[in-house]
Amino acid sequence: MQKPQQGFTLIELMIVIAIIGILAAVAVPQYSQYTQRAKFSNLITQTAPFKSAVSLCYQDRNVIADCDGNAFGVPANINPNGPIVSTIATTDGVITATGGVQVDNHTYILNPGIVGPGQPLNWLVSTDSTCGEARLCVEN
Repeated sequence: MQKPQQGFTLIELMIVIAIIGILAAVAVPQYSQYTQRAKFSNLITQTAPFKSAVSLCYQDRNVIADCDGNAFGVPANINPNGPIVSTIATTDGVITATGGVQVDNHTYILNPGIVGPGQPLNWLVSTDSTCGEARLCVEN
């Protein structure tokens, strides 16, 4: 009389470990990208007061070149040198935000797209921004 087999064979355990390894190899880079995008969104959010101020400056002055940091209601350039936000500066209405070490020092540059007199600004992410290549400041 044979005793019934109990447990898993070595091959079955090796197959399960291989499947888990493949899933981990796919999931870890995706998770890393997700967390970096979440951190970079903090930098993007911190540019909102600058965008509003530049829009108001342009509405009042009708000259985008007047809209610099610490002029005509535009906030002063900041330099916190933090792990996520390193600097945010405004020159001629162009907002340049530089990330810290946690977001690999990527830049987020916003150009004010002037539609016409009396029209609101249409903010465009500059092609000079390094966050686009890293897929940190793009949709999808």
